[in-house]
Amino acid sequence: MKAGEKMATIKDIAKMAGVSPATVSRVLNYDPDLSVGIDTKQKVFEAAEELNYTKYKKNAKNAKAKILLIQWYDELEELEDIYYLSIRLGIEKKMEELGFDLIKRSLEDVSDESVDGILALGKFTKEQADLLFNLNENLLFVDFDALDLGYNSLVIDFHQSVSSVLTYLTQRGHQEIGMIAGEEYTRGTHELLEDKRLTIFKEILEQKKILNESFILKAPFTVESGYEVMKQFLIQHPKEFPSAFFASSDALAVGALKAIQELGFKIPEDISVIGFNDISVAKYVSPPLTTIKIHTEWMGELAVETLFSVIHEQAPVARKITIATELIERASTR
Repeated sequence: MKAGEKMATIKDIAKMAGVSPATVSRVLNYDPDLSVGIDTKQKVFEAAEELNYTKYKKNAKNAKAKILLIQWYDELEELEDIYYLSIRLGIEKKMEELGFDLIKRSLEDVSDESVDGILALGKFTKEQADLLFNLNENLLFVDFDALDLGYNSLVIDFHQSVSSVLTYLTQRGHQEIGMIAGEEYTRGTHELLEDKRLTIFKEILEQKKILNESFILKAPFTVESGYEVMKQFLIQHPKEFPSAFFASSDALAVGALKAIQELGFKIPEDISVIGFNDISVAKYVSPPLTTIKIHTEWMGELAVETLFSVIHEQAPVARKITIATELIERASTR
């Protein structure tokens, strides 16, 4: 864990969520045998995110405004990988702090209502992006690079992120490095989206002449999928496996941790694992997960501030804001 990083205890989260510490522990470790409702899981994840979130306050001077948030994931999907939940919380907190109205809709439920601007959180097709722009020209895409389509975007610097992971691993002697890339699709049209982390991962390892395509796995962004794909790989390759795996999300990494340990391998002695996002869960799994930290709640706050500048400035061209990340070292790597 990074120096100075404070970690909320299981007991703190339980108190805020109004559940037992045992329930919190099982939710955060994605226990498949736990039978609690979606509302309870949401309370636990939101409490964990809030207690592990450092506030970045700014004085904002804006007139009263109404913003439409278009959400790509529904509540159940948010809990499979709480990355988008975490960004949404940042958006909601900033809007509440400013005293503004936030209307939340899915892409399917969007209607022609009077708002000052639109935040579109998730991945979209060109047709969907055009539809939203036609509803309101004050539009900002969050976690989707729509600049080539002519629209304002707030995105993560994937090249810096992946480069820092591979530099970290190779400097520690890892030459055989695998990856669990994420698979996700657009809504409605079901178009497979590129995992830019995978593209950059392959480019860098090709340059270093240590890329092994057989060590690249692909799975949807869920804990269960990470578990299944890693389990199948290790069953098929019990003696030929990389010394480290990089996963495109913490959810995939958490699933991989479970599979590796279940099959009798040790982390990090046999296999090191690095995740991506640093959702609150990453601190509480065993061993705690080394990961790329995205300041998701702050990203949500920045999205609100950026949209207000779009509303007030009437800029001549679209803008793209790229956010850096940082690697947080914990016990899952050697």
